[in-house]
Amino acid sequence: MKTKLLIAALGFAIAGTASAQMKPEDAIKYRQAGYSFMSWNMGKLKGMLVDNPASYNKDQAAAAANAIAAIANSGMGALYVPGSDKGVGYKETRVKPELFTDKEGVGKVAIAFNKEANELAKVAAAGDAAALKAQFGKVGETCKGCHDKFRKDDK
Repeated sequence: MKTKLLIAALGFAIAGTASAQMKPEDAIKYRQAGYSFMSWNMGKLKGMLVDNPASYNKDQAAAAANAIAAIANSGMGALYVPGSDKGVGYKETRVKPELFTDKEGVGKVAIAFNKEANELAKVAAAGDAAALKAQFGKVGETCKGCHDKFRKDDK
């Protein structure tokens, strides 16, 4: 398991050869799409677990959690190619330049997110809404940790 997390973090921190050939605006667009899809699934879980617990549906919660884990394991770190610290995908990127220079910090947040997202899928499969709500909070904290350190605020 530690090896899998380390590989994910390295993939997040270092762009691969194939990605180096990608245009920065395409890399920005693809990662924005991935994060938007993840946000939508986090919103579905929040709706079921926080906003309206009576709407909890084990299968829908598991599907959302699996989507989040799939994105966490997809290697999106390869979309942080040189030159993609500025520019437009679907909209102006909000990534801070520090994401490209603080490899240790990026590795820490990537490992934490990957670990908690994978645990989210496991907990969701068990069907315990209270346990899922607690794990959802842990995933949210890892998202916040990255946003606070590596994402510019909306203007």
